[in-house]
Amino acid sequence: MFDLDPQHEFLVGIDSDGCAFDTMEVKHKECFIPNIVNSYDLQGISKYAREAAESSIFIPKAGGSIVFPALIETLEWLSKRPEVRARGVQITIPEGLVRWIKTETKLGNPALSAAVAASGDPHLKQALEWSVAVNEAVARIVRGVPPFPYLRESLEKLAPRADLIVISATPNEALTGNGKSTI
Repeated sequence: MFDLDPQHEFLVGIDSDGCAFDTMEVKHKECFIPNIVNSYDLQGISKYAREAAESSIFIPKAGGSIVFPALIETLEWLSKRPEVRARGVQITIPEGLVRWIKTETKLGNPALSAAVAASGDPHLKQALEWSVAVNEAVARIVRGVPPFPYLRESLEKLAPRADLIVISATPNEALTGNGKSTI
């Protein structure tokens, strides 16, 4: 955390993912979705898993904490697909994760890790392992993504009127991989 000494009447926060940097597609298609298929044994229905995950993840219903709710939504959508049922793939909705999402206000790995330690719930453990694998993939795969065109010019136009900050929920390791800032 840091102190921000206000210089203007307004504060504008710009999300790094999808607003400052065009990272959302590579993160979702190369990091989140392959790890959903792998962690939840969806190889036999990977086509449908990708469709479900793309629909769930790209619809920001839950603000910045869409990752775990989108995972549940993906699995629920898959459980209803006739093509999935026809292939005999059993989709398990991780009820422990569903309960955790409903009661936890900080839907991130630190809170999930604490819940795993406190409860030993296998669904929470599986979700944490998936999330850690996603973060590792992001750190390994998402690099060299430049800011959107005209970001600098937009910030320069806003600067005389508002305090500006680019914010991110991306884990620090992914932002600073190898000690070099990716932003």
